[in-house]
Amino acid sequence: MIKVNNWLIGARPRTLPAAIAPVFVGTALINVTGQSVNWFNAALALAVSLLLQIGVNYSNDYSDGIRGTDSERVGPTRLVASGLLPAAKVKQMAYLTFFTASLCGLVLALRTSPWLILVGAISIIAAWNYTGGKSPYGYRGFGEISVFIFFGLVATMGSYFAQSKTLNLNSLAISIPMGALACSILAINNLRDLPKDALVNKRTVAVRLGDHRARIALVGLLAVAQISAALIAFIAPLALLTLLTLPLTISISRSVMAGAAGKDLIPLLGKAGKLQLFSALLITLALAIK
Repeated sequence: MIKVNNWLIGARPRTLPAAIAPVFVGTALINVTGQSVNWFNAALALAVSLLLQIGVNYSNDYSDGIRGTDSERVGPTRLVASGLLPAAKVKQMAYLTFFTASLCGLVLALRTSPWLILVGAISIIAAWNYTGGKSPYGYRGFGEISVFIFFGLVATMGSYFAQSKTLNLNSLAISIPMGALACSILAINNLRDLPKDALVNKRTVAVRLGDHRARIALVGLLAVAQISAALIAFIAPLALLTLLTLPLTISISRSVMAGAAGKDLIPLLGKAGKLQLFSALLITLALAIK
């Protein structure tokens, strides 16, 4: 396998809908105000979101790899734990990705507001300390909260801010399904890794709740996402089209409650990514033709 493919594995493409979806939705909301999309700002917001997602994936790969928590893992291949690439190289790539994200964010901030510099800095610090540093908060059960904040609220509302230079309740409302769906992806991942995480004292939400309650919480996240997406109909009536994703939501929920575990949960990660992307596209469509 060539090195380029190794880096692609480390980027974890199946997680990228979590970075793309909120930018689409936040950008499309500008249409409700009667203004036109600033496509350059939208491209910068998308670049920042994608680079932060890829950066956190590399940093997690590095940090979990050197801690030994990725050894004998059930899920997709990790670069450091599998020995595909040296830990130092993965760390350097994480730094490079975060640096590139910061450059794109700086340009966006100069075009909108200096406050985005502070938001970007906090986002990068949070991304690194998810599994990195002396006391990673991802090991203490705060991963889902972080994902909801940064890939729900910040990414969605930030993308709208990049268009309007303002924030409002509508931008908050559309960020809720994006955050809940991003959390569901992490929740599936943590449910899959629950037995191994418990052994290495990685106290994720799934470990803290236990298998059964973690499954109920995951289905709850999917329900919140489905309901909050439909409620966007108060902003754009065609958001009711998100009900078309209900069969996929039910399919994932049934598999989870039926006891899917280990490798059987891996396909659900792809389904959850598709669910978020499909939901985002339908919300984007509804907002775009408001």
